[in-house]
Amino acid sequence: MADFVPVADASEVPPGTSKVVVVAGHIVALFNVGGSFYAVSNTCLHRGGPVGEGELDDEVVTCPWHGWQYDVRSGQNLLNPLARLRRYPVKVEDGRVLISPE
Repeated sequence: MADFVPVADASEVPPGTSKVVVVAGHIVALFNVGGSFYAVSNTCLHRGGPVGEGELDDEVVTCPWHGWQYDVRSGQNLLNPLARLRRYPVKVEDGRVLISPE
């Protein structure tokens, strides 16, 4: 069973926003899409840009460095379905967002 680490209060990440957090040494981008939370690697597959600092439009985040776009629900790149950011399991308990590093 995966261990979950508390990373934020749910209220810190309102719908349509993101927050960059560290989970067991991994830099993770946490997104709130309409009240559902998703977590992916914060490192863009193109040139290592900070995905979590990009603009979130519904479920699509655009990397601020070179415009690569990912579906935050799956981590999948919109133009190349074989390119996918690592996803992390997320759950919310008692108003806290928890992420598993596994």
